[in-house]
Amino acid sequence: MVDVLADRVAEMTADEAVRQYAEEAAEAAGLAPDVSRVLDSSYREITVQVPLRRDDGSLLVAHGYRVQHNGARGPYKGGLRYHPDADLSEVRALAALMTWKTALLDLPFGGAKGGLQVDPTELSARELQALTRRFAVSLSHVLGVYRDIPAPDVGTNAQVMAWFMDAYSSRHGYSPAAVTGKPIDLGGAPGREPATGRGLVYILEAFARRYGWDLEEARVVVQGFGNVGSWVARELDALGARVVGVSDVKGAMFNDGGLDVAELVRTVEAGGSVVDADVSYVSLAQDELLTLECDVLIPAALGQCITKANVDRVRAALILEGANHPVTPQADAVLAERGIPVIPDILANGGGVTGSYFEWAQNIQQFTWAETRFNAELRERLTRVFDEVTDYVERHLCTYRRASYAIALERVARAVRLRGYV
Repeated sequence: MVDVLADRVAEMTADEAVRQYAEEAAEAAGLAPDVSRVLDSSYREITVQVPLRRDDGSLLVAHGYRVQHNGARGPYKGGLRYHPDADLSEVRALAALMTWKTALLDLPFGGAKGGLQVDPTELSARELQALTRRFAVSLSHVLGVYRDIPAPDVGTNAQVMAWFMDAYSSRHGYSPAAVTGKPIDLGGAPGREPATGRGLVYILEAFARRYGWDLEEARVVVQGFGNVGSWVARELDALGARVVGVSDVKGAMFNDGGLDVAELVRTVEAGGSVVDADVSYVSLAQDELLTLECDVLIPAALGQCITKANVDRVRAALILEGANHPVTPQADAVLAERGIPVIPDILANGGGVTGSYFEWAQNIQQFTWAETRFNAELRERLTRVFDEVTDYVERHLCTYRRASYAIALERVARAVRLRGYV
């Protein structure tokens, strides 16, 4: 019976896994069944067809989604993901994660997510722009400054958000606050681009202070070297930590003496892969990277990379979730049994949506902060939330994930009751 249950849990979709985390936290927090039923499903799910005439004359028909999970605490907020695997189930899971993340961080937002099932690396700049504009117009009737504010995610960036904002504005008038993660010249906030990566470092510093860790010379492994992973690596390198392993879609590398992070960044910014960099390293298989002995493992690529199949080989002292849902429930339970703390995505990578909140507020006020203020506000808010979650962990003797979800669910539940939904 145990083996059958383990197999079933291991085969959960991302949506099922996130719902399980929420259900367990709701039970632990003693939420009323009526409230739990409201929080268990999405408020609105939209599926759109996005056709594109390609440069070679062929027709691409992409499928797009926008899921608005819960808006009790404010307008919906969530990224746009361009990836072949960004189907409705994944987008639904990510929308729910955003509900819990914004509540945990005490931001005045609900949770949403968007996805377009396409590989952006296979599109020309003209094709990507045309597809983005059509996608934006298809969703424009449910978006808005006080309704639903998209942001960049996997496969999207500031340029994509600029096109998206412009297409939305063509229908509703110039609306910089309708999206976040924009270029600075179009109302983006100085500090927003590195905010997710820097936020992970601020959380790690708070953990280190709480438990007496010395981050100088700490051995760190970063899976993924996109926006989040590259900023984590350069910020930790500046603090004196040793980044011993990194990876991207082209490969993984290891150097026990520490990798030359600056050279890795230069290579990637020039359009290369980390494995193209002129640095000293040993090549690894992607799976090997996750099992390196290290002080801190930061999965910062796609979800569900630490699973039942490899969790027993994980040798990190701490896991900091840079990606959304990188640890499956089965693996999470094993890590808890082994005493390896996991700082969950809804806490660890909250710097991105917190930075988006700062950008949104600045757009509404038409007043831009200096980056020093942005970073100071980001550090203060994330440190405060980390301490709140850690107090809960120590008080209830539970995992960081359980504590984070419990606090988030209680906040959303209060808003649901105050607004008269139940």
